[in-house]
Amino acid sequence: MIHRTKAIALRSSALAAVAALGASGAFAQGVEVTIVSGAVGAAVANFDALVKPWEERTGNDAVLVPMPASTTDQFGQYRLWLAAQNGDIDLYQTDVIWAPQLAEHFVDLMPAAQEAGLIEQNFPSIIESQTVEGQLIAIPMFTDAPALYYRTDLLEKHGASVPTTWEELQQTAQTIQDAERAEGNSEIWGFVWQGNAYEGLTCDALEWIKSNGGGQIIEPDGTISVNNEQAAAALDMAAGWVGTISPEGVLAYQEEESRGLWQTGNAVFMRNWPYAYFLSNGADSAVAGKFDVAPLPAGSGEGAQSAATLGGWNMAVSKYSANQEVAIDLALYLGSAEAQKQRALNEGNLPTIQSLYEDPEILEAYPYFARWQEVFQTAVPRPSAPTQQNYNEVSTMFFTAVHSVISGEEDAATALEDLEADLEDLLQE
Repeated sequence: MIHRTKAIALRSSALAAVAALGASGAFAQGVEVTIVSGAVGAAVANFDALVKPWEERTGNDAVLVPMPASTTDQFGQYRLWLAAQNGDIDLYQTDVIWAPQLAEHFVDLMPAAQEAGLIEQNFPSIIESQTVEGQLIAIPMFTDAPALYYRTDLLEKHGASVPTTWEELQQTAQTIQDAERAEGNSEIWGFVWQGNAYEGLTCDALEWIKSNGGGQIIEPDGTISVNNEQAAAALDMAAGWVGTISPEGVLAYQEEESRGLWQTGNAVFMRNWPYAYFLSNGADSAVAGKFDVAPLPAGSGEGAQSAATLGGWNMAVSKYSANQEVAIDLALYLGSAEAQKQRALNEGNLPTIQSLYEDPEILEAYPYFARWQEVFQTAVPRPSAPTQQNYNEVSTMFFTAVHSVISGEEDAATALEDLEADLEDLLQE
């Protein structure tokens, strides 16, 4: 299914930096470029409005090609298209971890981004995450880190505090869940998260392990660290949530399933990304005005701390596109302050451009953006840099092992011992 782009206009006062290509006649009008979607939530619904200023300025059109919600499925499809040098897709929305794996297929955007002034506007660490051997593989559009969503009304009702450790979360979630069910609220659960066997589970489980002092699966120097007691304890802890404070169905949940249960008012706590804040305050949400966010809990082991997986989405241009100039111009616009501001206001996504965190309109609409700065202080990257082309296989091995633990198929110690051996075989090839 291809979704055509048309909708309401947005202000385009900040387009001067990216107007040079169109104004110079570097490409013709009437060109249609295709973009593969990546993010979930309001991003697809709002895409028409987001690109209309660019369409009006250039006389070209953008077409959105929706993808499955699972980033694992998206990545697999991307690799098939790119390996086949498919020229039907001009731009790809990419997850923050994909740059090292897909770099050979994408245009170097560094010269264009430098000319547009985007390099110095972005957080340096985010530009670094998209740079491979000096080439900018994708232009940042928004950044991400998950937080703990909690029901302010239910915590106040039951005299509970916001948990700062996983142990406290489990106790508080169980207490409120039991009390609410005793009052007839039979559908409520204590905690929802992402338990399906996909990239999202890699993120959740990395947070459990890192927060419990168990490392980062594979360390920045390439050391395989996942097989340790703190990591095993973290996974066994999460397995204990299933069927107690979390529904059995959480084993199939991705972000949207978690948000769906939360937004109907049937969860006390939720782990999710910033996009869910915007939607949870929507007119159709049962929790609108009844929740807040906090950093994810810490574990209890040595070196325990809060940990939030670094996320974010970017825009890359295919080397196989016949419309590279037009596609580059659109990528520059989508990464511009103008587009990032509209994405923040309309979708609640966190900008990668530093100055937007001081924008009065954004802060008035989303004062919680300031609170997310504390979340970013504990952001932890997935091991894409040390594993490079092997990251997808590493992640698949990891989330498969984790899923076997949380579903009760095997204990954590056994699963991690086997995982370590599999990772050694893969990375020593």
